[in-house]
Amino acid sequence: MTAGGAVARAVQAGVSRRRVQTFVIGLVVLVSTAALVLALALIAVTNAPFDHAFAAQRGADLAVTVDALKLTDARLSDAARLPGVTAAAGPFREVTVTPKADGAAMPPMTLVGRAHAGGPVDDVTLLDGHWATRTGQVVLDSSQIGGSQPDLPVGTRLRFAGLPSAPTLTVVGIADSVTDTAAGGGDPAGIARLRTPGVVPIAQVLYRFRSAASASAVRSDLAKVARSLPAGAIAGSDSYLAAKIQEAGNIAPFVPFLIVFGLIGIVMSVLIIANVVSGAVVAGYRRIGILKSIGFTPGQVAAAYVGQVTVPALAGCAAGVALGNVLAVPLLAKTATAYGVGSLHVPVWVDLAMPVTVCGLAGVAAVIPALRAGRLSPVQAIATGRAPRVARGYRAHRLLGRLPLPRSVSIGLAAPFARPGRAALTLAAILLGATAVTFATGLSSSLRLVVAGLTRSIAQPVQIDLPGSGLGGAPMQTPGIRRTPSSGAAQHVIEAALRSQPETLRFAAEAQQTVSVAGLPEQVPITALRGDAAWMGYQLVRGHWYSGPGEVVVPTGLLTATGKSVGDAIVFVFDGHQVHVRITGEVFDTHNRGINMISGWSTLAAADPALTPDQYDVGVRPGTDQAAYAQRLTQTLGPDYYVGLNQRSSDVVDAMISLIVTLTALLSLTAALGVLNSVVLSTRDRAHDLAVFKAVGMTPSQLIAMVVSSVTGIGLIGGLIAVPVGVWIHHEVLPAMASAAGLTLPTSILNVYRTPELIALALAGTIIAVAGSLLPASWAAGTNTVSALRTE
Repeated sequence: MTAGGAVARAVQAGVSRRRVQTFVIGLVVLVSTAALVLALALIAVTNAPFDHAFAAQRGADLAVTVDALKLTDARLSDAARLPGVTAAAGPFREVTVTPKADGAAMPPMTLVGRAHAGGPVDDVTLLDGHWATRTGQVVLDSSQIGGSQPDLPVGTRLRFAGLPSAPTLTVVGIADSVTDTAAGGGDPAGIARLRTPGVVPIAQVLYRFRSAASASAVRSDLAKVARSLPAGAIAGSDSYLAAKIQEAGNIAPFVPFLIVFGLIGIVMSVLIIANVVSGAVVAGYRRIGILKSIGFTPGQVAAAYVGQVTVPALAGCAAGVALGNVLAVPLLAKTATAYGVGSLHVPVWVDLAMPVTVCGLAGVAAVIPALRAGRLSPVQAIATGRAPRVARGYRAHRLLGRLPLPRSVSIGLAAPFARPGRAALTLAAILLGATAVTFATGLSSSLRLVVAGLTRSIAQPVQIDLPGSGLGGAPMQTPGIRRTPSSGAAQHVIEAALRSQPETLRFAAEAQQTVSVAGLPEQVPITALRGDAAWMGYQLVRGHWYSGPGEVVVPTGLLTATGKSVGDAIVFVFDGHQVHVRITGEVFDTHNRGINMISGWSTLAAADPALTPDQYDVGVRPGTDQAAYAQRLTQTLGPDYYVGLNQRSSDVVDAMISLIVTLTALLSLTAALGVLNSVVLSTRDRAHDLAVFKAVGMTPSQLIAMVVSSVTGIGLIGGLIAVPVGVWIHHEVLPAMASAAGLTLPTSILNVYRTPELIALALAGTIIAVAGSLLPASWAAGTNTVSALRTE
């Protein structure tokens, strides 16, 4: 027989004879590969998701609103053929309306008449339902659904009572435009009917340009378009850069944390695969000695064991890639919705790289111990594989035997001391799994606190927009927008309505403007708060809340951009008025990339005496049904006021936590399979001893208790070590990654572990150990005593 044929026969015999071990290796590789696919997909999709979606959906570099009376379609077609314009779409008739849904007022929304979802620019992604094909149908952008907006499922009827004939539209689909060019779209004729009589008809034209990577390039492109059209034809324009900045601000706080967790998942999967495979080879030392005794060279021994591992590893890789993609579908769909980028998929390179990487890893993990064993003499290899060294573990047996424990339990607890190498591999698997659980628990809690800190949804769960504010239940994201002043009568109506609700705990008015700050080229948003606003949920990183006129608190972004520190003075300019203020505190906030300011009412009113509120932020008493409270306020205030629930970004954190929970479950399962592998190897080695125990009267339940106890102590030790390790990773990694994203975390976001929680997490290692040992323990208990006594 040739050398290759001998190796092939050895591989075939090893795979068929060690079916349980083969199954365990395949299952570990399967679950680890699925976890790796999810982890790498997680890292890939959080790497510039807006840019990827913008390219895939052919997003609009520029959305231009034009006066439809001054232009013909032919003139617009000429503009689309300008040098530098690579694609154009439109004109789409555009209207701004304020509908009602189920009797509740909605924020103003812009609708456009589009016959199709697709096109050369802004290829809209349908998430639910279908595109509007008939008059009376409308498709809404996903940004209008959930969060601070009303829940508008497919089938909802929107009513426009202020228009002639009081038209209605039925929501037939939910879609996503990566640049949010409109709040919805539908049949052009139906949308045209929604134009208010006497209002100049306008239309939307979408452009893509050869060069639009910066604000200056977009301005240059807009100037070219404007020169090709009649004077005054352009009524307004929106750059994709504003949407990109907004999306980046929404997801920036979460991306570093998710990348770190994905990397930890990769490292853990790699280590557990290496542990399981190398453990399987070490357990085969006796067979390696037999192969050497019949003439196998060290290279042939290594090839035989690499083959025995590669066969199940290949099957596990293929199934793991498929499982990873199946698990990724709902998770990435939820992530795409949270990011507002249409759709996300597992990159092709991830599916191609995983089988090669994991199988290569399994091969290397098998080669190293196999080559080491191949250098042993046949007698040494057989002796090493038959039994532990003489007297190893006897002292542990004697000491544990003196404890007031059942003898089956004390024997099990002492068993790891006979095979310290295998016990170390088991401990490593449990430690990795329990560390993942500890870190994931802290990460999930921190992410929720990040959302609460950025949205302040716990402190101010309800918000009311004044007529004419145009906020629509969302914070101002684009600098440079001036709000229509609200009347004193409107303020009186809101405050009276709030005081009439017994669930109202506190409220404060806020106004938003933009100012110039020395040294910064862009306009800076400033939020002025009226009344005691320390309760509003802004989390301080350092310093203290402003306490009087001329004081402001600012996020990290503004401090970085201006080179200022807490305690420094800064000057802002509004409408020609200079205001000197002092920075009293640094707050955790990412609005406008953290380049903004928060002040008391009198500070901004010094430059803008006509300052009036845009919005009221409301805190409610504990236990209040917030949705019912908002509904009662809506009924009290009437249709001119928009009352919204402050639940922004909850979709983002829910999507992130879904990914974390799924990945943690896979890693914990992989760790449990590592335990299962170790227990299978141990029970096979001790088959003769287990049969003796059964022969002298040990019951199946006692045998199960003994086998489970053999890893329970290791699990407890692993859990106790994993808790401080996981907490340390959480405390070290989160601030470092947040700093890389230009953020500084408040201590409250890091100090998320509580004593009862830490005690429960310490038991995670024990749970993983017991879960991994139950199945092989049952197998051992069911083994035929006579057959096992004949085992050599």
